[in-house]
Amino acid sequence: MPPRTPGERATRTLPERGRGAGLRLALTTFTVAPVRPAPVDRAAGAAAMACAPLVGALLGALAGGVALGLRALHAPALVLGAVVVALDALLTRGMHLDGLADTVDGLGSYAGRQRALEIMRSPEVGPFGVAAIALAVLLQAASVAGISARAGAGSGGLELLASIAVASAAGRFAVTLACRRGVPAARPEGLGALVAGTVRWAFILPGAAGVCLLALVAVPAHRWQGPLAVVLALLVALLVQRHAVRRLGGISGDVLGALVQVTVTVTYLVLALG
Repeated sequence: MPPRTPGERATRTLPERGRGAGLRLALTTFTVAPVRPAPVDRAAGAAAMACAPLVGALLGALAGGVALGLRALHAPALVLGAVVVALDALLTRGMHLDGLADTVDGLGSYAGRQRALEIMRSPEVGPFGVAAIALAVLLQAASVAGISARAGAGSGGLELLASIAVASAAGRFAVTLACRRGVPAARPEGLGALVAGTVRWAFILPGAAGVCLLALVAVPAHRWQGPLAVVLALLVALLVQRHAVRRLGGISGDVLGALVQVTVTVTYLVLALG
């Protein structure tokens, strides 16, 4: 039998490691939660990426709870949307927005692979990156505001809470999908090298089913609209990931952050329609 690659060894040991260690690593990677550090290797990375949608749903539920509180206080819809977006950035250290800016700067430079990666590593944010952050924040806040304004009394609170949780979970599921087997890392070091190619489809399919089931509650008047929003957002994320792999040679931590923001934005936009 030929020797296993590091990615194969990592994904085969995922059940042995258990979801507990993966969830801890996912929390410390994706949030500011004061959780006891978990092992940092490819096996733990695979578990963490598989748990990413759950972490996203938890973040969304927390932000959704704040949104419901603001609704009860009769806050303007746009203020509510802005607070939800700001809270997500605060709870994630703003790293997904930073990843979006770096990725857009790198890909928008039209430079070669090495130069694009150098641009992404730079602590400076270029004009493309600034525009990408501004557009993402504006679209997300306006979409949440639209969802809140559409949601009436009674079950409207559940609709708003579910929409925020679905968008957040879908954004993190895009990371799970991007770390599937066969997707390479752009660099030999960093988060991308740790998690690229570690997640098997056996762990991706349950995550997809869970996010789509949650999405059924997001738009009670049109049950199909929630899952459609998730599917369309993930298709856009896959196109972005494919372009990044073609230009950069693989995924990186910045690319994963960009995928989160792209997926969250498109999910909110589709949920806000109608």
